Amino acid sequence: MPGSQPWLWLTVFLALSMLSSFWFASSEQPSILPYSDIKQMIRDGDVMSAQLQEHAISVTTEGADPESPTTFRAVTPAQGDPELLPLLEQSGAVISAKEPRGVSIFTYILPWVMILGAYLLLQRRMMGGTAGGIGSSGVGAFLSGRFAKPSTPTQKVTFADVAGQDQAKREVSELVEFLRDPERFQKVGAEVPHGVLLVGPPGTGKTLLAKALAGEADVPFFSTSGSEFIEVFVGVGAARVRKMFEAARRAAPAIIFIDELDSIGRTRGTGLGGGHDEREQTLNQILAELDGFGGREAVVVLAATNRPDVLDPALLRPGRFDRHVTLNLPDKNARRAILNIHASRLPLEDSSDLDTMAAGTTGFSGADLKNLLNEAAINAARRNASLITSDDLGEARDKVIMGTVRSLAIRPEEHHRLAVHEAGHTAAAFYTPDADPLYKVTIIPRGHALGGTHMLSTAERHTLDETYLKAQLVTLLAGRAAERLLIGTVSSGADDDIRRATELARSMVARWGMTDELGPIDLRQSEDHPFLGQSIAQPRGHADATAAQVDRAVIAALKKAEKRALDVIGEHRSQVEHLIERLGAKETLGFEEIQQCLDPDRGVTTPKRPVRSLSKIPPSG
Repeated sequence: MPGSQPWLWLTVFLALSMLSSFWFASSEQPSILPYSDIKQMIRDGDVMSAQLQEHAISVTTEGADPESPTTFRAVTPAQGDPELLPLLEQSGAVISAKEPRGVSIFTYILPWVMILGAYLLLQRRMMGGTAGGIGSSGVGAFLSGRFAKPSTPTQKVTFADVAGQDQAKREVSELVEFLRDPERFQKVGAEVPHGVLLVGPPGTGKTLLAKALAGEADVPFFSTSGSEFIEVFVGVGAARVRKMFEAARRAAPAIIFIDELDSIGRTRGTGLGGGHDEREQTLNQILAELDGFGGREAVVVLAATNRPDVLDPALLRPGRFDRHVTLNLPDKNARRAILNIHASRLPLEDSSDLDTMAAGTTGFSGADLKNLLNEAAINAARRNASLITSDDLGEARDKVIMGTVRSLAIRPEEHHRLAVHEAGHTAAAFYTPDADPLYKVTIIPRGHALGGTHMLSTAERHTLDETYLKAQLVTLLAGRAAERLLIGTVSSGADDDIRRATELARSMVARWGMTDELGPIDLRQSEDHPFLGQSIAQPRGHADATAAQVDRAVIAALKKAEKRALDVIGEHRSQVEHLIERLGAKETLGFEEIQQCLDPDRGVTTPKRPVRSLSKIPPSG
């Protein structure tokens, strides 16, 4: 570092000077003898002269050559020797005394010079070498964070790289024109919103859309996460916010992108931290910076979150994040477009059917689809193949939906019970008119499940009707019903089925008003979370008698669904037993084999609809 070189050279010079003084001093030292030998030399009259020092004596003798006397030195006793001086006077030696040698000035100065130099060097490094320089190291970087410089991606991202979010792209497209030519808007007094909030489930492309906006406008892109502002030291987050906004104003037109805004933008004043709280200080600084934008500053602040319900209202008022852009999970056509983008970079075999894959991935986000194709590529690489086939895509989809295959030692009786349980789910789904069509059933352990029955949604569902939900209850409880009917006992394997069926039945009763006894009234339990910025007090809005009535309605719905499952399995017992036998032998059956067991007289028609897993899909709503 240039500023530290003078101190470095001064320290080296003083150190060398001190070492040289010690070297020359050590080169002049006389021979060391025991004190008793020195006294004997004095008694023998061999000493010509003696020099007394504090706790030492140096004597000079003639030696072998009278012209070259020899000097010897000895350390005297600490308490002194009263016989020494009279003994020297009697010997006739010349006696002299030497003033105690002072400690070298370097001994005093050098440590302080070194400490001062180290302090100045450390201070300069901590401040980043410049006065608050952006992108420096030490305290300067600690205050500014990783977002100090606009990111420079190796590959430019544009709207062409964002598929399945056409509405969101249209909503932010006008910002591109504003950033490209802000003067055109400013000369007529128009102000484009400075704060845009991107809202959507994880993996829907919020960060990708922000990068594409910066790529289309070709402006600096300051990207950070809400967690980057939070440190153990109060005030650091606010300092980082100030530095980032200052840098963006200097680089305008520019884009600031704050990912996971809810980590610092939660509702204030919840009793979980006072006004000195670091998170609230950071939020206050962001609010002040958003208010500080003038009409002629071409800086757009984008923020992303999947929890807009916990954000502080002050963030969402006009003048701040007043424009909300929603990114939803893609539908079939959007999934096909997303697969096209990611597949264009992969060596797919010509026979690979992306249309079927798009139809079979309902509920997948863009990130899920990218991961699915990556898993297919890994499968192809594992086979040492040069092209990705339809089998690789199917195996990747099964892995994402059902989990990775596990190797478990399962006892024969447990293996049979698993086959009975999954055959019950399969039969209920097959024979219940309003249930989803089947895709695959397996008793091979995958992920956290020992087996699974996977179904196909009939359409892109945005609302769930009552008949469909009741069919879901029957299918969920059919595994336990099959165990009771065909084995005589039930097992813990229905734990997840019962939990999900109970949640679904309670939602039908307490949220969606699907009971005649209670009617259309919201009786759900409070879902507020104080640590997400919501109210700590969560009072129940109904009486104990009403809660008991809700419980009775939920129990009645579950018992009715279980009875219906028992009736279905009992009515088609021979077909179910055939399915159990086939499933126990092969462990995995596709739709064609399922239909051959449960309805061999019907022609086989393989459905091409989105996959839905009984062991993976939670109740909707």
